[in-house]
Amino acid sequence: MTATTPVRARWRFRQSSVIPGFGLTLGFTLTSFSLIILVPLVFLVLRSTGQGLGVFWAAAVDPRVVGALRVSFLTALFAAVVNVIFGTLIAWVLVRYRFPGRRLLDAMVDLPFALPTAVAGVALTAIYAPNGFVGALLTPLGIRVAYTPTGIIIAMIFIGLPFVVRTIQPILEEVSREVEEVSATLGANRFQTITRVVLPSLTPAILTGFALAFARAVGEYGSVIFIAGNIPFVSEIAPLLIVIRLEEFNYTGAAVIATVMLLISFALLFAINLIQAWSRARYGYGN
Repeated sequence: MTATTPVRARWRFRQSSVIPGFGLTLGFTLTSFSLIILVPLVFLVLRSTGQGLGVFWAAAVDPRVVGALRVSFLTALFAAVVNVIFGTLIAWVLVRYRFPGRRLLDAMVDLPFALPTAVAGVALTAIYAPNGFVGALLTPLGIRVAYTPTGIIIAMIFIGLPFVVRTIQPILEEVSREVEEVSATLGANRFQTITRVVLPSLTPAILTGFALAFARAVGEYGSVIFIAGNIPFVSEIAPLLIVIRLEEFNYTGAAVIATVMLLISFALLFAINLIQAWSRARYGYGN
């Protein structure tokens, strides 16, 4: 049996398919992936280090650059956490309950996908500005949203929420309610059922939604610049600083900021993928 296993594996590997052979499709995949993703990133790194690592390091540790990176990544992380919490609740309501207007609510979740980011930024600014509908109510209380990091977080939550909902929703639809009923019959309360039965099955999807929302928020520009205020060291985001460097014809400085963002984002997403793999191996979901 052991000796015939490799033969079977090779036979399955060469099995006929609707699409062309493995060699052709793999070559096309690697070529397109390289041209679209790898080559631009490689040239970005080469451009940022073209004048030497000393110049790269000096530009990377510039106080204004560090401040912009800190604002971008901290606000993106906070917004992604908020989106995971509320996105999971929204997905749960859409899947488990039937109520008037559910289909309309389900369709409205996708609005940030279709809405131009500049329009979203203008709308949020109009609402949360000191003279806006919500801002006028918060200003007497000493709470400022627009032109602060809080406004950045709200904009990032707005554009990132659909990624979490649409990632968790199909997985939640596959989770059988019978498992929850069995858990209840075995004496588990609601909290135990949620933490020990439901959440483990949703963990890979939640992590995927978190990663997508975080990645989207880090690179967001259009909806953020209108509500951020763009004050250096306070509410200036890294993508805006890249544009400023380009307008100054400082292409190396722009490439350095972009490369640092790329490295930090890759490290965080890689860590999230490792956690996803661990959760799948432990709970046996998603395999």
